[in-house]
Amino acid sequence: MTPGSNIPLPVTRVTVDVAAPVRLDVSGLLLTGDGKVRSDDDFIFYNQPAGPGVTYRSGGGTAPDAITVDTAALPPGIEKVVVTASPDAAGQTFQGIEPTATIRGADDNSVLATFTPPQLGTETALVIVEIYLRNGAWKARAVGQGYANGLAGIATDFGVTVEEPAPAPVAPPQPTMQPPVAPPAPPLSTTPPPPPAPPAPAAPAPGAGKINLDKGRVSLQKNQTVSLVKGGRPLLAQVKMGLGWEPAYRGADIDLDASVIAYGPQRNHIDSCYFGKLSILNGAIKHSGDNLTGEGAGDDEVIVVDLGRIPQEVTGLVFTVNSFSGQKFTDVAKAYCRLLDAATGEELVRFDLTNAEAQTGVMMAKLIRQFSGEWDMTAMGQFVKARTVRNMVKPAAQAL
Repeated sequence: MTPGSNIPLPVTRVTVDVAAPVRLDVSGLLLTGDGKVRSDDDFIFYNQPAGPGVTYRSGGGTAPDAITVDTAALPPGIEKVVVTASPDAAGQTFQGIEPTATIRGADDNSVLATFTPPQLGTETALVIVEIYLRNGAWKARAVGQGYANGLAGIATDFGVTVEEPAPAPVAPPQPTMQPPVAPPAPPLSTTPPPPPAPPAPAAPAPGAGKINLDKGRVSLQKNQTVSLVKGGRPLLAQVKMGLGWEPAYRGADIDLDASVIAYGPQRNHIDSCYFGKLSILNGAIKHSGDNLTGEGAGDDEVIVVDLGRIPQEVTGLVFTVNSFSGQKFTDVAKAYCRLLDAATGEELVRFDLTNAEAQTGVMMAKLIRQFSGEWDMTAMGQFVKARTVRNMVKPAAQAL
């Protein structure tokens, strides 16, 4: 495709992935007929990966991020979905980078079209393609419009006001919505931040837009990400993932099982570490053993992960908890996971699981290996119907 060209979509579900020599942040915005989002729920990105008819999929640092659009599931009034891309590294432009968007049938992965925007330079973000409704039919158009101010400029252009709380150098932008205004001028500009964090209090973040461990222990909220870096260097020593819980009602025994599932770059299942298999990946991941009741203070089950020994083919780890005894998580109190330095016992990251759902499985957190070799941890708190780790493999892969 060339800029401005379009094709009819022969299928209702399409996926747009954007590949480049460097890692990109890919996002999608649902727009009404006036070219605006209805609320920040219509901004789909790595911290808010699902909206009505649109989902985000991470490539885990080794494959392209992607936006999937189900045109049949889009809400009434949504007439366009724009797909955007921005280099993940702070300050990086598209100079010398040739991103290519590939539009595929989401169900059979068939290639419908590709588009590489020409003559890019100082742009730090792009509206690369759009899926739009015209005369009752859905089409795809190659756009390639560049912005000098990253995804914040794109968000502002489509009706999201990005406010940077003080102190600006260490806090990610947070989106809030404002009433529709007159169409803004094209490309706005700020420094190139990553997609804005969800509208919740955030811990201090470095310029790259992720929390790190330089200032000590981090308390994560659901969907927040921490880079396992201290002083600019990856934390490659052994870490422990501790998981704990207590019975919620009258001390009844609850058998929860903590597990970690390892995946490759195509979200392919490599192995699972759980009470029935206490060591995987040649000992790089080890499980403490099964706790059948949740009794006692502190961590009920511990999984030790030697990040420096994880094989290169493993790019994602998902930490899960299942109720093998069948009780729902609404019967569990004080569920949490925490990451500790295995050498010192220092708690680095904690995620307290609140607002439990009546399900038997939960994905607590995931670790994703980045291009640079460091690992990012994201708090998940996603509930599923699954009593065993075997039943967690598919939903955990989809959540990467």
